[in-house]
Amino acid sequence: MSKRRKVAVLGPIPRDHITTHGGEVFEKYGCVLYTVAALSALMSDEDLICPIVHVRREDEAAIKDKLAHLPNVDLSGIQSHTDRGDLVELVYTDQNTRIERQADFMAPVLPRDVDPVLDADAFVCVPITDYQVGIETLRHIRQNSNGLIILDGHGPTSTLTRTGERFNRLWLERDTWLSYVDVLKMNREEASCSWFPILEHTAKPVLGEPLPDSELQDFADHCLDRGVRAVCVTLDEEGCVVFHRDGTKTTQHDFVSVVPVDEVVDTTGCGDSFAAGMAYGYLGYDDTVAACRFGNAMGAQRCVGSELSIYRTLEQTVRHIEETYGSVLP
Repeated sequence: MSKRRKVAVLGPIPRDHITTHGGEVFEKYGCVLYTVAALSALMSDEDLICPIVHVRREDEAAIKDKLAHLPNVDLSGIQSHTDRGDLVELVYTDQNTRIERQADFMAPVLPRDVDPVLDADAFVCVPITDYQVGIETLRHIRQNSNGLIILDGHGPTSTLTRTGERFNRLWLERDTWLSYVDVLKMNREEASCSWFPILEHTAKPVLGEPLPDSELQDFADHCLDRGVRAVCVTLDEEGCVVFHRDGTKTTQHDFVSVVPVDEVVDTTGCGDSFAAGMAYGYLGYDDTVAACRFGNAMGAQRCVGSELSIYRTLEQTVRHIEETYGSVLP
């Protein structure tokens, strides 16, 4: 990136109680924390990353302490005046599948919360539950900013029961959101919660089952017709596929293979890290495939360790991408 950049990251920083598929149990903070740390590793010291998040008062000092050593992170958007933040229990049944329960709940990010960062070049929205970053906030950003809006579909396709269990939901209000989203990123299970025609010709539709490959193009076309610039669907260990038009009426799709890793330690936060890589790739290269290559690289870095220090420098990440794909740009 040749000029100073500013990126806002919207969502929760939950305190996660994690049981891995290997039986290891530990607690740590997550979500926005991963996105911010990954962006910090990629961006220069002159750039600025601004997390916008509500946390519990008892967690505020510990969260800020984890980010305080990063020279390009503005901590002023981490606020505890609502004294509401996420507590989440994650139990992995395999390295990509988990059972989730939420015990406390972040106050939503409202339009007034993003007013101080409306000059940002990008807004990376990584909610984990449907209410956390709402349509009014995205509309406020669109109407008052020229920044790129990246939305992780995990939020609008997830909801809570009265006892805190987290389940998939149909994103029935999808079309009212799409005009406020530039890049929609989700996995195949979240895509299946966002594409309703599949329910009409499936004998026993199961909410949260992966969207079949045969339906991905139609789903992407629907989103692109409504103003989304790119739809990226992650495919776990296979990489991702991204649909885009790049100024034409014809939808193009590119499969971007995974960045290989020797051993998967913990996949918590891989999607949040992927979103960080995508944001950097778009801002730095204005190219859909380059954005996905950075996304895959940051997701791969995240899964091989548990600490925020696991992220590589920009130079190391570019080298990693070149070793995998031959170059950053297609």
